[in-house]
Amino acid sequence: MYSLKWFISHSYTHPSRLRNLAICAHIDSGKTTLTESILLKSSFISTPGSVDTGSTTTDFLPAERERGITIQSASIPVKWKDWSFNLIDTPGHADFGMEVESASRVVDGALVMIDSVEGVEAQTKGVWQQLDRYGVPSRILVMNKLDRPGASFHSSMLSTLAHRIHSMPVAVTLPIASFYPQDYSKGEPGIQGIADLVKWELWKWSSDGSSSRHPLPTSSLAMFSNDFMEHLLELPAHPSAYLSVTSSSILPVLRSATLKSDILPVLCGSAIKHIGTEIILDYAGELLASPLDVSQGTGSSQGPVQALAWKVSWDKKRGWMTFVRVYSGTLSRQSVLFNSSRGVKERVSKLLLLYASEAVEVEELPFGSVGVILGLKNTRTGDTLFSTHGRAKDSSPFTGISSPPTTMSASVIPHSHADVEPVENALNALIRTDPSVRMETHEGQLLVHGLGALHLEIVEGRLRDEWGAKCEFGPRRVAYRESIGPDESQPSIVDWTTNVGGKNVTATVSFSLQPLLDSEIGDAAWDDNVVLRDDGQPLRHPDVFNDEQDPWTHISRGISSTLSSSPHTSFPLSRSSIQVTSFGYPPDAPPSILGGASAVILRDHLKKRGRGPMMEPFIQVRISVGSDILGKVMKDLVEHGGEITNLAESNLPLDEESSAPYSQEGVYIPPKWLSPSTTNSADEGGHSIRLKRPLYAIAPLSQMLDYSTRLRALSGGHGQFEMAAAGFRTVSQVRELEILREIGRA
Repeated sequence: MYSLKWFISHSYTHPSRLRNLAICAHIDSGKTTLTESILLKSSFISTPGSVDTGSTTTDFLPAERERGITIQSASIPVKWKDWSFNLIDTPGHADFGMEVESASRVVDGALVMIDSVEGVEAQTKGVWQQLDRYGVPSRILVMNKLDRPGASFHSSMLSTLAHRIHSMPVAVTLPIASFYPQDYSKGEPGIQGIADLVKWELWKWSSDGSSSRHPLPTSSLAMFSNDFMEHLLELPAHPSAYLSVTSSSILPVLRSATLKSDILPVLCGSAIKHIGTEIILDYAGELLASPLDVSQGTGSSQGPVQALAWKVSWDKKRGWMTFVRVYSGTLSRQSVLFNSSRGVKERVSKLLLLYASEAVEVEELPFGSVGVILGLKNTRTGDTLFSTHGRAKDSSPFTGISSPPTTMSASVIPHSHADVEPVENALNALIRTDPSVRMETHEGQLLVHGLGALHLEIVEGRLRDEWGAKCEFGPRRVAYRESIGPDESQPSIVDWTTNVGGKNVTATVSFSLQPLLDSEIGDAAWDDNVVLRDDGQPLRHPDVFNDEQDPWTHISRGISSTLSSSPHTSFPLSRSSIQVTSFGYPPDAPPSILGGASAVILRDHLKKRGRGPMMEPFIQVRISVGSDILGKVMKDLVEHGGEITNLAESNLPLDEESSAPYSQEGVYIPPKWLSPSTTNSADEGGHSIRLKRPLYAIAPLSQMLDYSTRLRALSGGHGQFEMAAAGFRTVSQVRELEILREIGRA
């Protein structure tokens, strides 16, 4: 084992043969199982672990093994043939979306997995949008779990069109449920083989997991028989004539179309049975982008070092571990880097290649690679690192990593007064590892904000287990938002006076405020607000400012401070457009005066405009219940503010935005009989007969915190549900009054 790790860590791979890729999917689609299968087939491990037993390589945290879910992304290098893969196994639960955000920022390709029983699910679309946001150029869709009853390659392909995943999915492989015809009439589920439509060969798996490959017959047989040739010439034109085209001619065209996103290659298999894993690895190498295919500034193997910190974690033995992607040059240990995001120099102590929880020390990280730096004291997620003799300190070719908006909060209760400071220090350290966690003090109470109830539960456990913090969290509360008020009649102050060095100093800041239109897109870094400079250019968030002499650094901090707490409700402000039209301060005064001035003046603007519309987070929910209690479940949802969006089969879209599916014209949809367990369970109308009916709805998160208990009571313990974030929505006046009463403001 160690010799293989040493070989992978110290062998050189040309950048053209390097693949940085993430494995993404909805929760429980088989990401970690596929990762384990890849490690087995590449001889990294000799015996595969299992999610059910908590023995997988990449899910090594105690909470991951206890719950059977992925909580943090895990990176692991894999050698396959003459390719080197940097695999990143990502979480599927929406509460840990920050891990997918950071991984999406540094990969060049992705394997997006679909549960072939369920088709495209809510978080499938969520991770697809994250990959879109960071411009991941090449992706492969993997239809997994084809061994399960109800799995359907046909329905899953239709699902990609219905949910607008891609307009041109292309089946590169097809499943063979059985090599025995009688199994098709029985409707037995399973997958025993795969037909590779590009290389035109058949893969067959035996019960012990071993595989064999067999070439399929093609029209080239006509070369050896004049009679057969005459017979073929008499046949009408048919696509089978294309079988004479070799895979070596097809693959370059297929790769080019994949890199341009003109097509979406679709593969299939069963990760738990290790069926199709070798084919997935082959096509990941042949089709996905290499670092040379992706333009990031002036990246090259010979240039100065440019790297992006995409994740920071804490280890009790190693200290702060900074995960980086090298976009240019070669990073060496003991070198000095300039962090342009923080304006500080950092010294590299050691360089590591991380194999999930185990590490191998290396001397350098070459161009295109993903690795870990030890010794960086100030670097955070999204920071840009340069060699000190490289680019100008104020320039960066990289876009940052945005944190998803928080949807839930809880009070943090230290066990004693002596524990207050250690708890705050522990929270600050945890926030460095997980930027999606926010902390604030409101009316003397320490509050922590997260992406959901499970997220906060994990945060509470990490504070105790990793940092030894003596505290507990109070009841979970939904994180509401407020927009700016409509009243523009009252004039607001434009100057602010404070005492600096024993004399009064006055600074002026003028603002223009407007609510965002529904069609306008907010900036995720500013919690869906738009903040502009006087020249109309976006103002950077204070997290990415580094120059203390730049007035905009302090103006940004002041605006951020005010937007974090409305003067009317103390909720964060969102969906607002704020432009700094002008500012001024005495030449002998420090520019930091503008921080206090912009905060006070903007707060005065917000006060005089009055309270604006209030918003609360909504979720998409998918519920599976028996037809006999479907009416009760629908009634309960409506009574709690929910809106039923769909009662049809699971391959239909959930929301209005996706109501127009992509056309099937020009797309090959494999026949239903490829999956016999679904064709044998259809009624006369062609609809799948299921013991449970799927129900789709959108509901306020605040009304769904106890839904597990409610659904258990309604269904006698037989109902199942899953949730995904659906953004914020403006609430009615009646609901506004309820929220104000809830926070004691009415």
